[in-house]
Amino acid sequence: MQTNGFSFQPGDSLKISGYTGSLHTYFFSSPLVNTDYIIPFGMNFPCPSEISFSYGGQTYNTVQIGNQCWMKENLNIGTMVQSIYTGPNPHSNCSDNGIIEKYCYNNDDLNCNLYGGWYDWSEMMGYSTLSGTQGICPSGWHIPMDVEWQVLNDYLGGDVVAGGKMKESGFSSWLPPNTGASNISGFTALGSGYRLHYGNFSGWNQYTSFWSSTEYSAYQAWFMYLVNDTAALTWTKYNNTYGFPVRCLKNE
Repeated sequence: MQTNGFSFQPGDSLKISGYTGSLHTYFFSSPLVNTDYIIPFGMNFPCPSEISFSYGGQTYNTVQIGNQCWMKENLNIGTMVQSIYTGPNPHSNCSDNGIIEKYCYNNDDLNCNLYGGWYDWSEMMGYSTLSGTQGICPSGWHIPMDVEWQVLNDYLGGDVVAGGKMKESGFSSWLPPNTGASNISGFTALGSGYRLHYGNFSGWNQYTSFWSSTEYSAYQAWFMYLVNDTAALTWTKYNNTYGFPVRCLKNE
């Protein structure tokens, strides 16, 4: 059925779908004026509904991967706090004080400028436990749920190869061999390492991890990680006082 006209007011939310052969993609937009859209098929294109945006004084680009619109850079918002090593005692140096707080690798704020901030789970979630919450993401975006990471993984061909399609290629942010790294998706994951739950840092240019907003228990949450010597995207759960980079996902 072809529709030549329908009731619409400027600012209404539209679902815009496109088909070519066996491929289907869609996105949502709320145009205020007459707007032309280019519907991308394939990968490594900006999101048609929002190519870039500013948040906290920083500009972020977007990337459309399948039907999902992702931030193309790691989130870097908040005030740096010192991560203090406490030996065998898991802890956070962030607190629920109404201020967004972040770690920077080796307590050097230059590393946050290069790689974004590192956040423990509770700080990232804005001290909510609601899966899919906005957390520290900008308005209209949210912390991706475990099932939303799984959608990305499946679109990129599954656990064995998805990580390679997400990793930045070359060796500027990954140590050799950076196995399978093509960044064909445009996700551009950097080898940022992580803040351990004891307060020290590890994995620089060898690993990167991304929290989901899905809890496993009161003390653990699900996350995904990438490694320099494999093309895999791997799921596991860790203590929620680990510090990882954050990517936000646009609301549908």
